[in-house]
Amino acid sequence: MAATFNAPLASVLLAVELLLFEWRPRSLVPVAAAVSVATVCRGFLLGTGPVFGVPFTGASPGPAAGGLALVPGLTGGLLAIGATALVYFAEDLFGRLPVHWMWWPAIGGLVIGIGGLIEPHALGVGYDVIDTLLTGHATASLIAGNLVVKTLIWALSLGSGTSGGVLAPVFMIGAAEGGLLPHIAPGFWATGGLAAVVGGVLRSPFTGIVFTLELTHAWSYLLPLVVASFSAYALSVLLLKRSVLTEKIARRRLHLTREYTTDPLETFFVHEVMTHQPDVQMSADVVVYEDDTLRDVANDLALGHTTQALVVDRHDPSRVLGKVTLAQLLHARRRDLREEHHRERLLGRSVNA
Repeated sequence: MAATFNAPLASVLLAVELLLFEWRPRSLVPVAAAVSVATVCRGFLLGTGPVFGVPFTGASPGPAAGGLALVPGLTGGLLAIGATALVYFAEDLFGRLPVHWMWWPAIGGLVIGIGGLIEPHALGVGYDVIDTLLTGHATASLIAGNLVVKTLIWALSLGSGTSGGVLAPVFMIGAAEGGLLPHIAPGFWATGGLAAVVGGVLRSPFTGIVFTLELTHAWSYLLPLVVASFSAYALSVLLLKRSVLTEKIARRRLHLTREYTTDPLETFFVHEVMTHQPDVQMSADVVVYEDDTLRDVANDLALGHTTQALVVDRHDPSRVLGKVTLAQLLHARRRDLREEHHRERLLGRSVNA
């Protein structure tokens, strides 16, 4: 992706937000190394210019851009929700057809062909169409045709199991969504729509922002893109349980979390929950220190096949300070869950969610 779009930072973010689900050096460093090599090679072969050479220099929408960006953001969020729902409506629809599943991609291909007859520009990767949309040179019929037809054939083809991508269609749909709005500055609405739909469909707002910036080099549009992408993301999270990428995994009864959260056991130390009992009499199969985190204790208890550990002084291991038990770890976890419940009431979640 870095070599194709000349978007190194967005490539790293995409890998983190969509594939790795963690923010650790063991994942980031290899990805960053691969992205760097690919970007350097692209520079020698294809140059370092933006993929979509939109003339943004000196074209700023003004200080009200942040507020105006809510328009493509919210409409892009609704479009992302509709497109995602349509993909899985199509999948359910194909599942009810009285034909073998091997025929589903063929039917999906037929749908794509019919869509191509209606709007030929909706076929293919569509980079030329995206460029036309971002430069503001697209006609109303081209914008509306691509928005409707591309959304339908993309959703129906994915629902049928036909091989196809996500990024390029989402780029085209997002740019077309923004292109429908009145002209303010070159590419303003189209770039906002692109970032919004990427943020809403993929649930990757940072990727949507940075990808749009690196594709167009529209650096002066940073704030509007932040507003557009995150407003679409917020709307998608509030109204749709899962993204277009995680719904299929959930339907296979596999659990997947994409939220970066602090492990609550990492925030508590042994001395906060332990029982201070210097004369405790118990087996020393598992020994921990009072400045260990409860995550360390949980790991030690699991490896030691026990439910309690002896707490000793780190500088004088012969000095017993007390003990810590599995019940005390669970009590600390319950306390954190209650606090988390209060923080997440806005999203209608419960402690058991």
